[in-house]
Amino acid sequence: MDPIRIAVVGLGKIARDQHLPAIAGNAAFSLAATVSPHDAGREGVAHFASLGDLLYGGPAIDAVALCTPPQVRYDLAALALKRGVHVFLEKPPGATLSEVVALRERADKVGVTLFAAWHSRFAAGVAPARAWLAERTIQKVSIVWREDVRVWHPGQAWIWEPGGLGVFDPGINALSILTHILPRPVFLEDAALSIPENRAAPIAAELRFRDTAGADIHMDLDWRQTGPQSWNITVETDAGTLKLSSGGAVLTLPGGTEHNEDLEYPGLYSRFANLIRGGRSDVDIDPLRLVADAFLRGRRESVEPFND
Repeated sequence: MDPIRIAVVGLGKIARDQHLPAIAGNAAFSLAATVSPHDAGREGVAHFASLGDLLYGGPAIDAVALCTPPQVRYDLAALALKRGVHVFLEKPPGATLSEVVALRERADKVGVTLFAAWHSRFAAGVAPARAWLAERTIQKVSIVWREDVRVWHPGQAWIWEPGGLGVFDPGINALSILTHILPRPVFLEDAALSIPENRAAPIAAELRFRDTAGADIHMDLDWRQTGPQSWNITVETDAGTLKLSSGGAVLTLPGGTEHNEDLEYPGLYSRFANLIRGGRSDVDIDPLRLVADAFLRGRRESVEPFND
């Protein structure tokens, strides 16, 4: 079977650190082109300043991975779908729920794959955590997701603009895990969003959810943490406590701790290839819906200015 010819659109940190190595390591794909108005691309790979230039004047491609900021992703995805090209959406899949739904409907109409790629669901501990919790009664959940924005998003102004999500850019990773491992739906009850005086998006947030059986879920997000970073989910059950740490890579159960090789992006690309080969899409919007609920229902609190 011929490799899927894929182009990577947007060549920022996540594309270079994760997407390009994952594509190179998967025989189901061949890197046909890169697209960025701000980057010279990679030696030996066709490069274009815009997706339109590639689609209308470049080599034939079968798929694109959109690694741009979410605010511009809809138009790029719509253009690719119009040309019958399969689309991989980096998280979050869009700037609004409505545009992601519109893309999903368009992909269904033209018969190509649309993949909303929640990379944290492919962390090593997530699948076994989901299996273990399926047979347990959930009593309480605590999420602590604290990191240093200057380390992970240096100079990225778009992330502080409307649609950039602020601290929910990493926080949505925790929500993608939460909505995947818990056996019942989750909804927001209360939220407080801490927004710097000079920014449009929150730098921290405290949220309270519950599931449909009444289990309390507390979430603590903060982008101001220096030193060791915290990406932990703790679930108290009738059979003891489960903990996912290091963003889901490490699973601790009452019987011990499991450390496995973390292969999030290789897992994403294996999933994308299988979806394309099977003629299917995977567009789960639950994590983005919870973030939208936080902006809809959350109290906004002004805090000190933030400068890079």
